[in-house]
Amino acid sequence: MFRRILLSAIFAGLLAGLFISLVQEFTTTPIILQAETYENSVAPDHHATAPPPARPAEHDHGEHDHGGGWSPGDGFERTAYTALGNIILAVGFGLILIACFALQGGEINGRRGVIWGLAGYAVFSLAPALGLPPEAPGSMVAELVARQEWWFLAAGATALGLALMVFGKRTPWIVLGIIILAAPHIIGAPQPAEIGAKFPPEIAGHFAAASLVTAAIFWTVLGWLGGTFYRRASINP
Repeated sequence: MFRRILLSAIFAGLLAGLFISLVQEFTTTPIILQAETYENSVAPDHHATAPPPARPAEHDHGEHDHGGGWSPGDGFERTAYTALGNIILAVGFGLILIACFALQGGEINGRRGVIWGLAGYAVFSLAPALGLPPEAPGSMVAELVARQEWWFLAAGATALGLALMVFGKRTPWIVLGIIILAAPHIIGAPQPAEIGAKFPPEIAGHFAAASLVTAAIFWTVLGWLGGTFYRRASINP
């Protein structure tokens, strides 16, 4: 069983990571490069209210480290490291997804995998983005630890809430799931002291939308691949 889960996750994660890396080259990467031209500019900008803070790790995408440390260069090196990071992330998420297949039991195929993939999208991308939308380089953001804690709270509450709503057999469990689902958003995500960026607000909106659409594509593909490979591994152990 463990071997089946591991191999399915590796194959699904490898293909999904490579595919989404290609998609990013036409969706989020051009916007990041555009935002970086504003971030690296020394000229004053009327959109900026204060110097931009350090960017969170989840939005670095392999770009230059402005703290003076090593970072991959532009071009092939940057693309290669981004693809490697995407593959590692996809394999990790694939393990979670396929472990859920095994726990649920029953027949699993590509179509059912897509449903689980969309659930993963809701848990890890959509729900956290309601409080902490994807930020382009140079955006003002709240303190990193506070954002990470709220992200884990939102993802965990969404996963638990959806599980209670889908698998709960009685109305009280479903109601509890809805309450848990809404709790992080009632508490509220940490916000920066000031709002602003060195680039026009249109770039921020475009980046957030592109990131969420790209994430939806990633989870759909990962779910389909995971379900397909898991089914084949079950037929041919």
